[in-house]
Amino acid sequence: MVVPPSDALLELATRAARRAGDHALQAAGKGLAIETKSSANDFVTQVDQECERLIVDSLLAERPHDGLAGEEGAATPGTTGVTWHIDPIDGTTNYVYGQPGWAVSIAAEVEFPEGHMAVGVVFDPRHDELFTAVHGVGAWCNGEAIAPRSGAQLTSAVIATGFSYDADIRRHQAAVLADVLPAVGNIRRFGSAAVDLCWVGLGRVDAYYETGLNLWDRAAGGLIAAEAGALVHDLHHREPTRRFTFAASPAIHDQLRAVLVAAGADRIEIAE
Repeated sequence: MVVPPSDALLELATRAARRAGDHALQAAGKGLAIETKSSANDFVTQVDQECERLIVDSLLAERPHDGLAGEEGAATPGTTGVTWHIDPIDGTTNYVYGQPGWAVSIAAEVEFPEGHMAVGVVFDPRHDELFTAVHGVGAWCNGEAIAPRSGAQLTSAVIATGFSYDADIRRHQAAVLADVLPAVGNIRRFGSAAVDLCWVGLGRVDAYYETGLNLWDRAAGGLIAAEAGALVHDLHHREPTRRFTFAASPAIHDQLRAVLVAAGADRIEIAE
């Protein structure tokens, strides 16, 4: 297999993300057909499905034999060693309610010479912000290099998090939050993991943690945060998992990690 050039993958992902994001922005508030998936508060709309189709069509038009893994059902193993992880609208609840805090997320994973996310793109149409990253090269917002906020203290830091759709996991997250909140400056819940991870890389928040993220939720944003200079892993310096994803500025990483470990933030059973 030949390793595909990252710049070509990035350009393709960028065009697909913009196409889907522009479609979602134009369709916002126009007679959404809303259904639910895993629970009564886990929304999906026809626009999510339309955006995934637009992304898939864009990717396969140029790379018809790549693998696909999309939140709304796209699933193809592929034969090229490249797999695209797609979240057509990350933050659908915000989208349904006409709030900001949703984005298109696309990442390309390559299997060789060893498996890693090669490129990541997160497009926030509401703010016309395009976050991009290339493995080993860097991360950018609208073409400008980004980096986490430096010099923060945990007691004044702003931490983003999110909550599961599962009631039992939410109870656990609430208990963890009760331990975290007194130790930090403040907590924010924006509603899009992809955006939260990008904002760690940009310095709009100092850290982000959450239980229950799928790979398409965290693939692009995690690469962007890491390439910007944030530390991105689970609570044990391994790759993020569905059980736990943690991204933080180096300035507060160790302190916040200690708080989360003491609170048992990842001590919960969750299907991978």
